[in-house]
Amino acid sequence: MEAASSMVFNYTGAEKVVELRGVAKWFPLKYGLTDFLTRKPRRYLKAVNNVTLDIYKGETLGLVGESGCGKSTLARTILRLYEPTNGSVILEGQDISKLKGTALRVVRPKMQMVFQDPYSSLNPRMSVYEMLEEMLKVHKIVPNNEIPNRIAELLEMSGLSVEIAERFPGEFSGGQRQRICIARSLSLNPKLIIADEPVSALDVSIQAQIINLLNDLQRGLHLTILFISHDLRLVRFITHRVAVMYLGGIVELGVTDEVFEHPYHPYTDVLTKAAPVLDPTNRTRNYAIEGEPPSPINMPTGCRFHPRCKFAQEVCRVDEPELLEVAPGRQVACHFPLM
Repeated sequence: MEAASSMVFNYTGAEKVVELRGVAKWFPLKYGLTDFLTRKPRRYLKAVNNVTLDIYKGETLGLVGESGCGKSTLARTILRLYEPTNGSVILEGQDISKLKGTALRVVRPKMQMVFQDPYSSLNPRMSVYEMLEEMLKVHKIVPNNEIPNRIAELLEMSGLSVEIAERFPGEFSGGQRQRICIARSLSLNPKLIIADEPVSALDVSIQAQIINLLNDLQRGLHLTILFISHDLRLVRFITHRVAVMYLGGIVELGVTDEVFEHPYHPYTDVLTKAAPVLDPTNRTRNYAIEGEPPSPINMPTGCRFHPRCKFAQEVCRVDEPELLEVAPGRQVACHFPLM
């Protein structure tokens, strides 16, 4: 099967499904009586900081970075599972970052998520048919008399037989459960699907099947997918563009093959070179990211990557670089990009 990144996506005139403008998500830390009496300033864990990003209709956008860099937090902020601390989340031209109550419930079906763990994301007391029926009825996707046919169609699209509809989640393997989760996400005809590490909990032999399924569905239904993963090989196979995240911010963005073949940001460069290779004769570790990421509680001044960057200069320690376009369709947040 041909990888998504090898397919040329035409962004000219493409419709923006999601626009993020300066999105931030900070979690307040515990503030005790002693802190209050001594008038210490409140401290925050700054999980996501000033993210500006567009996701276009019909594309698969990858989001990569080390564990704890804020990928899943950003996804949940887009879905309004977390309230954004700052910034705007714009869905099809509508700012949904401040919506509440009924107004929020109206837009929720337009954004669906495939979670990492298929074992905990399905109700064990409901059959597959009941889960899908509930989604279709509550949101009035199709008339009641058409629900059985729609459920059969969803299961077939997800690579499952309609005969399994009366069975319960405990009767399925991890790969089958994830297919059920995909069918559930498709049931509401969403504008955006966020796949958050959708295969990391599955056996390697099953991972390729789920990735191929997502790839086929994306092309066949012209889906818009935000694909989150730490596995760079999967990201390169399935995505059209990739955004590289470090310590809560986007440091590089561009067409997937271009970013992997010629990274501009020093973090992206080391991240791609440090990825494991499928060569048992190659046991060398010539590349590794030095040190540990700084704490999101005590963010470094200037460029957030400068404490681990071998190219850092004084300006990097003082001024935070903006995410700017340095080539057509290519953005990087670095004072000294590797061009």
